[in-house]
Amino acid sequence: MGLVDTVMVGRLGPAAIGATGMGSGVFTAIVIFGMGLMLGLDSLVSRSSGAGRHDDCLRWLHQGVVLALGVAPVVMLVTWAVFLTIDGWGLNAEIRGMAGPYLRVIAFSAPPLLLYATFRRYLQGLHVVRPIMYALVSANLVNAAANAILIYGRFGVPALGVTGSAWATCIARVYMAAFLYAAVRREHRRRGDAHPNVPFAVEWARLRTLIALGLPAASQITVEVGVFALATALAARLDTVSSASHQIALNIASVVFMVPLGLASAGAVRVGHAIGARDGLRARAAGWTALGLGGALMVGLGLGLFLLPGPLLRLFTADARVIEIGTRLLAIAAAFQLFDGTQAVATGVLRGLGDTRTPMVMNVIGHWLLGLPVGYALCFSRGWGVVGLWAGLSIGLVFCAVVLLATWIVRTRGGTLSADLHPPDMPELL
Repeated sequence: MGLVDTVMVGRLGPAAIGATGMGSGVFTAIVIFGMGLMLGLDSLVSRSSGAGRHDDCLRWLHQGVVLALGVAPVVMLVTWAVFLTIDGWGLNAEIRGMAGPYLRVIAFSAPPLLLYATFRRYLQGLHVVRPIMYALVSANLVNAAANAILIYGRFGVPALGVTGSAWATCIARVYMAAFLYAAVRREHRRRGDAHPNVPFAVEWARLRTLIALGLPAASQITVEVGVFALATALAARLDTVSSASHQIALNIASVVFMVPLGLASAGAVRVGHAIGARDGLRARAAGWTALGLGGALMVGLGLGLFLLPGPLLRLFTADARVIEIGTRLLAIAAAFQLFDGTQAVATGVLRGLGDTRTPMVMNVIGHWLLGLPVGYALCFSRGWGVVGLWAGLSIGLVFCAVVLLATWIVRTRGGTLSADLHPPDMPELL
């Protein structure tokens, strides 16, 4: 959806591209924490499903909904607080003038987005994934249609520019949440008499367990997304061409990243399902399958970024200066694809084991203590510009990939996996 937004505001110029990317990146860095809290459902629902406890699966869904509704107002308030401080960020004046209104509007998409995340994790844990694909594909069509109407003005609606893109995204996210809610109800009806009758209720013990497992995962994904959001804000302090080049290249790399992200979710669910069934060999095989597929696919996609930068960049802009800088950024992106994919899938399979703390710690070290400081120094002190930012962030990705892969190897070597088959912190629930 971010890709569609960037393409459709492209006609408004480099400043509009930079503002949309910066606003979207900042909001994502805020809301991703709430969405990350739901990542615990991957392990909890899949383990319960593997153990044949469909009543437990439903109880976890209920706690996810409670958590989403509780976190959504906080996300909205934080986003509006950021909007109020944007004048002090030192942004390019053109970008700042468009990004502020974008942030003010996009905050309204937090409640449906968090509910969507809850329904999605629940369905994934049950191995029901087709509705998620249908929801996202059709939501992009809704988003594109709303963008066409609201950005440029159609059917009597005034042209809202970048702010119209934010309203279009809000509409698409409401649609996504409603679509998956209907999919959940349909799955329950499909079970017929086998569907357990579990009344909706807040269960504090389960809610605490979900938060305890989801909090490190939320912190990890916030740290990772946050560093790229901060990099986008730093790029917005440069000229509009550099900011637009960064945003376009980041959108392309983000679309490619959906491949290992999907494999990470599949790996988390398959490993968790095997753990719930007390099958260590199947858990190990599921993890290595996800890692192997991720590595092979990312090598191929990296080659595509390296060999075809021009056609990809021209989908967004015809500006020769933007394409020149973007080509260099995509060359860097091509080099780190294998490592980016490995760290993403390793994070997922470790989540299936119930380990969400190690990825959090390694992401803090890799991105914030290593990658970002190096990138900042190369960008502003050494004069490399936005290319320096990307070089520094690449170093952080390499570190995370190596350490998280080593963690998976250690956790699944020999008999060490047996401890995960009997998790000591959740025996009464599993």
